[in-house]
Amino acid sequence: MHPLDIQGFTYEERSDLLPTLLSAFADCGGWILDRKTLSPRTIELRVEVQLRAALDLYASLVASGLELTRSGHHSLTDLCTCRKHLSSSADLGQVIPIRIEVSFLEDINPHSILLANTISV
Repeated sequence: MHPLDIQGFTYEERSDLLPTLLSAFADCGGWILDRKTLSPRTIELRVEVQLRAALDLYASLVASGLELTRSGHHSLTDLCTCRKHLSSSADLGQVIPIRIEVSFLEDINPHSILLANTISV
């Protein structure tokens, strides 16, 4: 299985979202291989989960408050579709490496972005 590269963002505080994400991975039976700060507003998590937990992982990420990019949704949807069509225990036990990049936008007011876009038009 190819590694997945998923990007997302949130307006939640880092201190609120990180424990929720870490719990989501643990609840899916996944494990965190690496966690690093890419910038003051961006972190990277390298995670592995079994293919059988793909749907649980997808639901947990969305429920955590993480907004996924379009390509992130497509990657996770493809993974869930792959899971659906494999039925043997060996296939479902495959370990999937995932790289998740999370941008924290808590200092940015969404209303000001929308207002700036309408003024510049």
